[in-house]
Parts: sequence; structure tokens; C-alpha cells
Amino acid sequence: MSISRRTLLGTTAAAAALPRMARAQAPVIKVGCLTDMSGPYQDLAGPLAVDCAKQAVAEFGAKGFTAEVVFADHQNKPDIGAGIARQWFDENGVDLIVEVANSGVALAVAAVAAEKNKAYICSGSATSDLTGSKCNANTLHWVYDTYMLAKSTGGAMVKAGGDSWYFITADYAFGHALERDTAGFVTAAGGKVLGDLAYPFPGTTDFSSLLLQAQSSGAKVLGIANAGADTINTIKQAKEFGLKMRLAGLLVFISDVHSLGLDTAGGLVVSNTFYWDMNDRTRAFSARIKDKKANYRPTMVHAGVYSSTLAYLKTAQEMGAAVAKANGAATIAKMKTMTFDDDCFGTSTIRADGRVLHPAYLWQVKTPAESKGPWDYYKLLVTTPADEAFRPLDKGGCSLVKA
Repeated sequence: MSISRRTLLGTTAAAAALPRMARAQAPVIKVGCLTDMSGPYQDLAGPLAVDCAKQAVAEFGAKGFTAEVVFADHQNKPDIGAGIARQWFDENGVDLIVEVANSGVALAVAAVAAEKNKAYICSGSATSDLTGSKCNANTLHWVYDTYMLAKSTGGAMVKAGGDSWYFITADYAFGHALERDTAGFVTAAGGKVLGDLAYPFPGTTDFSSLLLQAQSSGAKVLGIANAGADTINTIKQAKEFGLKMRLAGLLVFISDVHSLGLDTAGGLVVSNTFYWDMNDRTRAFSARIKDKKANYRPTMVHAGVYSSTLAYLKTAQEMGAAVAKANGAATIAKMKTMTFDDDCFGTSTIRADGRVLHPAYLWQVKTPAESKGPWDYYKLLVTTPADEAFRPLDKGGCSLVKA
């Protein structure tokens, strides 16, 4: 398909300084950040995700090759995302695609990466199918997924007495996977799912009728199986209507909490794999990129784009840039043999199914009285170790996993 000027937003070089002759002769690794630049996920991913890819390139420097970052807006449409990926791989020399904050688009891009033997590392989409039934040798899943979110947030809610659920679900791959995985934990713990409603995505802003139907179900917990602006609107409207249900925001980003404010979000329980104020290293990373978006703190998607780009570049250096460029599956296979360490996630390893392993964290959003200032939003409840946070390797149905 053809890609319009509006869709293919532009290209920016982010290579370390080299003498002109050396730069001309060095291989060029090209990284494509495919993201939501203007839609419901623009704050949790969007332009700052592009900046984080550039930050990784700048910090890596020039070590036998140069690197560039290009970016585009997939508009949350799988056909557009797949079209951009094909154009990048076929015509623009892109070697790696990162981010893609939409599960439907991510599944489409993963298929194109496998077809073209290039590399794709997902940070922004959540569907656990990327390392399950839809896994392939060219794709890694870096930050979080629906299984981890369901186990961490959903499991905690059931243990706290939330044994009957109703779901409001974004009607595409991500929403359905998140509801499916959470419902599995609810029923396994002896709870019940009393109903669900899927709404059109994107484009829905009024959740009032959905909330009223959820309330009438008699369920104790409302499972909010959406993200970004939709999560913000769902929680705000639930508070405005005085909904008599406990809210389970199954994928809540710090950008959502900031938009909601602590008066509304205080007390929510959320899960993630990165929080900007968790330790000295996460604070150091956040400080390095804060000038790219004033008065803002990075989400776990932003952290994932930085971390995954840096890891890919380190792998390309070890195996040789020309080899990495020639064979995406070989590069991904090499990454699965390596251990990575960065300021966002600490130590990470990668399983055969493409699942990147690091701890998951369950947080409670602070009340206004508990917060010490802007962006001081979370207090830690539970840490799930890396080897327990994600779906067991033999339970996902990935064809790459040997019996």
C-alpha cells in the first residue's frame, strides 16, 4: 500500500560524530520507531518514544557502525502499520522496528518482520499472543503483556475479595487478550465473570451506558480492559457517576494517573515493570530525557523503547553490523543468548519464545496527602520476580519452544 506524507512523519539522524570519510564507509543500522503520534496512546508512547530511541542511539555512540532513527504514525490501524513496515524494510533500509503501541498493529508488524527477515521489538502493545500462538523468530516482547498484567493486578484484586467481575473492553486484539487473561485468573481463583461489553476502538469517548450496564450486573469489580485516553475517560466517568464497584485498571500508565489527578486516581492498584522514581538508576534515566518533554516523566513504554534499542545495538556490535542487517532472525536469536543491563530495567534475559524477563511491580496510587510533589504517585505493594512474572514458557503455545 502507499504511505501518505501525513502518515510517514519523517526521518531524523541520530549518529555519533565521526570523521566524514569514516562515516561514509561505516555500516548504518536504521531503527524505525512506529508509534501513535496523535491518537489515544500519544502520551504513553508517541513523540517521547521516538526521543527515547534517539537517546539510546546517542548513548551507544559509534562502535564500528552508525545508527539512525526514523519514525511514523500507524494511526492505530493494522493495515497502515503493516504498510509502513513493508515500505521501511523494502525501500528505506530499516533493520529494526521498535514500539508499536497497539496490539492489532503489533501482530501485523510482527508478521511483516518475519516475512522480510527483519527484527521487531515490541514495547507498547500488550497482547501475550506475541509470545504465544502468534510468536515468530523475528519478534521480541520487551516490557509487559496481558498475562503479566492479569496475574499482577487481577490476581491481587481477587485475593482482596473481588470475586465477581464485569469487563469493559476495547474491541481489538489488546482488549480481548487482556480480558481473556484476567478472566482466566479470576475463574481459577474461584471467582466469576458476570458479563462484558466490547466498545468500538478507537473513537469511543462516552462510556456512560457501558458503566450503567456494568453496575446493573451486580459484580463487585469493574475490569477496565483498555489503555491510554480510554482508561482516563472510563475512570473519570465512573467516579462522576458514583459507580458502586471497585475499579481494576488493568493497564494504567503514569501518564494516565497524571491526567486523572490524585484526587481521582488515589487508591488505584496498578501494575508495571518500570517507574521513574523506583531507584537511582531509573531516576538517572528520567533525568537524561526530561528536557525532551518538559514537566513530564517517562512511562514503561518509553523506557522499553530506550532499553530495547540499546540492547539491539549492543547485539549488532557483538555479531557485526553487516551480519545483523542481513538476517533479522539471526540477530534476535543472538539476543536470546545474551544478558542485558540498563538503567530502566536492570538485568534482563530473553526466553526462547521472545519474552523478555524482568520483575513486575504492583503499586498503589498515592492520595494527595501521601504525595510529596509532582509525579510522586506510587507506593510499592508487591514485587514479582522475573521468573514468576510472566506466563510459563510451556503454557503459551509458541512454536519456537521445543517440547
